[in-house]
Amino acid sequence: QVQLVESGGRLVQAGGSLRLSCAASGINGDIKTTGWYRQAPGKQRELVAVITDGGTTNYADSVKGRFTISRDIAKNTVYLQMNTLKPEDTAVYYCNAEVRRYFHTYSYWGQGTQVTVSS
Repeated sequence: QVQLVESGGRLVQAGGSLRLSCAASGINGDIKTTGWYRQAPGKQRELVAVITDGGTTNYADSVKGRFTISRDIAKNTVYLQMNTLKPEDTAVYYCNAEVRRYFHTYSYWGQGTQVTVSS
């Protein structure tokens, strides 16, 4: 069974940094993309950053230059380094993996980790 477990979220002051981790297990297919999404209260879930199996990255405009997505393939772990945090970055951050298996693509989500940025 595929599991994505996020960690690293906590309360931090504006201007501070955090690193989120997403550890994947039970993957029985090819991970095509792994991404970080976030959802603030009363708002829709939005893409923050994504990394493809080829290593290509893409970021939301609101986090470009501040956040960096990376991965450790050997550990099946994806990271989100968040610098210069702002109060508007406050949200639950979710890890997502798109897994290709037998000509189908399956989408998996973690349980989320809370990031709170105080002003």
